[in-house]
Amino acid sequence: MISNTLAQLFRRDLEKLREEVSLYATEGKLWIIENEISNSAGNLSYHITGNLQYFVGTMLGDTDYERDREFEFKGKVSRDVLLSEIDIAEKIVAKTLTQLTPEDLEKPYPLKVFGDEMTTEYFLTHLYGHLNYHLGQINYHRRLLG
Repeated sequence: MISNTLAQLFRRDLEKLREEVSLYATEGKLWIIENEISNSAGNLSYHITGNLQYFVGTMLGDTDYERDREFEFKGKVSRDVLLSEIDIAEKIVAKTLTQLTPEDLEKPYPLKVFGDEMTTEYFLTHLYGHLNYHLGQINYHRRLLG
C-alpha cells in the first residue's frame, strides 16, 4: 500500500536529515546565511519538521501540534532541539501513515493548501517531494561551508 511505502521513504529521508544536521562541524554553521542563500540549514530543518508535524500529524493524525511557520524561518534552536524535532516528526509520520486506509488516501486532503482540492495521497506525495527539495538544499549548504 502506498501509505506504507511513503512511511518507509519519509523514515529513510528523515534519517538522512538527522545525519545532515549532525554532520555540521559546529552548531553555529547550521545557522549561517551567506551570499544569495536565503535560508539556513537550521531553519530549513525546523521548517521540514514543522511542516510534517502539522500537515501529517495535526491534519491527519489528530495531534495537537501548533505550527509557528514564521519561527521556522526566523528563529533559532539548538542542534539538540532540531534532532529531537526530527525524531518527533518521524514518529508522527510513521504512526499516521501506517494507520491510513486506501479509502483515506482517496479522500480530499482536509485543507486546501494551494487553493485547489487534492487527494490525501497526492498531498502526501507532495510533502515527500518538499522534504527532499529542502534536504538537498541542506546537503549543498553543508558542503559549501566545508
